[in-house]
Amino acid sequence: MSSPSSSAGSSGSSLKKPIDPITRTALRYTLSPREYELLHAYLISKAPRRVQKQTPSPPRFDKITKSTSESGDYNVSAVRASLRVFVGLLVGLKGLEGVMRRLEKGKGEVKEVVGGVKYKNTRIAGSFALMLLAHRLLHRFFIRLRTSLLEESAKPFRRRNPGVTKALTSRYTPAVGASLAGFFLGVSPADQLRMTIAIYVFSKGLEFGYNYLAAEGYIWGKEKKDRPWWFGSWLIMPLACGQLLHAFVFDRECFPESYGKFILQRSPEYIQFRPKDYPSTKAWPGTFDIVDALAELSKLRWPTFVSPILFPGNKNTLPKGRAIQKMTPLSSSAHPGTKYTSCAFLHPHDPSCARTYLKYWLAAFPPILKFFTLVYGGFALLAYKSLLKDPSPFVNRVSKRILKASIFITGAIGTSWGSICLFNNTLPRSMLPTQRWFLGGMLGGLWAYVARSEERDNFMYSFRLSVDSLYKVGKKRRWWRGLKNGDVLVFVMSLAVINFVYEGRSEAVVGGLNRKLASMMRGEGWVDVCARKKSVVEEEKKDV
Repeated sequence: MSSPSSSAGSSGSSLKKPIDPITRTALRYTLSPREYELLHAYLISKAPRRVQKQTPSPPRFDKITKSTSESGDYNVSAVRASLRVFVGLLVGLKGLEGVMRRLEKGKGEVKEVVGGVKYKNTRIAGSFALMLLAHRLLHRFFIRLRTSLLEESAKPFRRRNPGVTKALTSRYTPAVGASLAGFFLGVSPADQLRMTIAIYVFSKGLEFGYNYLAAEGYIWGKEKKDRPWWFGSWLIMPLACGQLLHAFVFDRECFPESYGKFILQRSPEYIQFRPKDYPSTKAWPGTFDIVDALAELSKLRWPTFVSPILFPGNKNTLPKGRAIQKMTPLSSSAHPGTKYTSCAFLHPHDPSCARTYLKYWLAAFPPILKFFTLVYGGFALLAYKSLLKDPSPFVNRVSKRILKASIFITGAIGTSWGSICLFNNTLPRSMLPTQRWFLGGMLGGLWAYVARSEERDNFMYSFRLSVDSLYKVGKKRRWWRGLKNGDVLVFVMSLAVINFVYEGRSEAVVGGLNRKLASMMRGEGWVDVCARKKSVVEEEKKDV
């Protein structure tokens, strides 16, 4: 019978046996020493004794998986991170696809996709995984190249190639060079998702680039007081709203559907829904039918209204046009005092445009206020610690934002519709007949000034929608030809701008999450450098 000491010795000697290269490689690329230590502490240590004897201890795991060089450890860490991104994205996309399919099945809206992209989810996951891996490796490569060129032994090369040397030894070379990894976005299918990603990164590049230029004093000066009082991100909204409204009327297939539904559902007094007592056997124009009829009216230079009530024998009270003729249920009961055909379609029961606009505010503002109360109130509860710490200022701040956002959205939608009546009553019929939609959207977008200090993210969201819509409208009308993989080129250039800004002035990259993503892409860990600098400064002040 063997003693306990002899059995312990045999198990210890078994753990010291050399591990084959395949197992060692699998362990290296699966878990980091720190992760294995946590796994061992919380799971393996509580497993049966037989399992504990067969698994290496954390120090031994560190020893068998540690590379002989620092570069080897870095490369392994990069590959490990990219593999996790691939698996995580693939599982997430598959899960989301399954959930959406179940929801569609529950609604009875299951659609069979014919000729879809093969391995779509795999390609998307692979695109981001390869991008992360290449970004880390390229960043390290250019850092080492820069260091080598700055050494004394490279002096002859620097003398012979001053231009190349200046480019490769710049402080920003590793950051910009690593952006070449963005070309792996091309692995992802060329669909709406890829374009949305490219436009999103493009908008972030513009935003952070502006922050950098403003902070460095290249635009207004380094002091905040040097900037004009009226200037801000809210100025994006007039242009974005103008383009989106014009596309909504004339190029609806190039307009975001959800955005259109949000507007139409919150347009009382201007969108006439089917009355409850209206016979079901008779046709009633839908919301998009009304918009199509307004588009035709603008092309006909906004004709005046001929009331069928005053001229019952006249069969041509409405201009010719398929979309316009669908408006007969509205125009037939329109008030005889209505001046323009557009007014007969938008507010047939009230000839006063100003009174209709006032009634719109009374009807639309309470539901929009309720909507933003639910949305912003729900997000505010996530910061419950601030609420419990100091309730009064917190509630005032959230209430102020809800009120401003409600006024902004109500005013933007109502003014965009009301501008049709405004222009009909102030401009000649033939003056800018179709361009009025863009001008009306601009007038509506000016309401963004009310919420200029709180809604920057929403302004940028509208800007991204507008850029996507404008690009599609341009392709449809042949203003430009789409460049193959142009979205990938935009993504690479935008990524280069973000990396440049992060390298030069990290605080210009707004948002802790964005700075952590930039740090993670470089292989520096999930760290917010600005928060770390702030904590270091606070500790130094305490020591003093």
